[in-house]
Amino acid sequence: METLLPGDIFLTRGHGFVARAIRFFTGHVGEARTQVNHVGLVVMTGSAHTAVGVEALERVVRQRLWDEYGGTGDELAVYRPICLPRTELQKVVAVANGMVGRDYGCGKVVLHALDWALQGVYIFRRLGLMADYPICSWLVVHAFGTVGVHFGVQPGTATPDDIWDHVTASPREFRCVRRLARVDPRGLRRAA
Repeated sequence: METLLPGDIFLTRGHGFVARAIRFFTGHVGEARTQVNHVGLVVMTGSAHTAVGVEALERVVRQRLWDEYGGTGDELAVYRPICLPRTELQKVVAVANGMVGRDYGCGKVVLHALDWALQGVYIFRRLGLMADYPICSWLVVHAFGTVGVHFGVQPGTATPDDIWDHVTASPREFRCVRRLARVDPRGLRRAA
């Protein structure tokens, strides 16, 4: 696998109960099956074992991707923005790094579920006003939104599936560095 770079987007598909529930509750009637349940940003260049990402877990954390996904059985994909100049990618990374330490937006997850019950109508999330409590997709869309990339959705409505749909359908904007596949215990090797 090639070196991961700051601004690369990583998307994961877990196999536990919570991961499956997130995929279920972010799908809509008539939409293709949801592929991923989590997303984050690479913020420090590195190999499969040394690249560092920022993601919203119980809190927004900065850690080596290998520490979280190495040998877990989770599936991981990486997409690289190819149209943004380096200065804009640095801004995206700075915004993501600035969120480290914030508490996870558990209430946002509830609001997403309520809007899901209305088949994606953006009501509860709009009324929630919870910008200080990020969830994984909000973190990515908010960071990229500072340079005008919105993944086709309003930041408050974003799900990992929305980001997946956008990056996989936009080869002129994003290049697949690693297709969605299980993480090999020997490294985050590129899926063939």
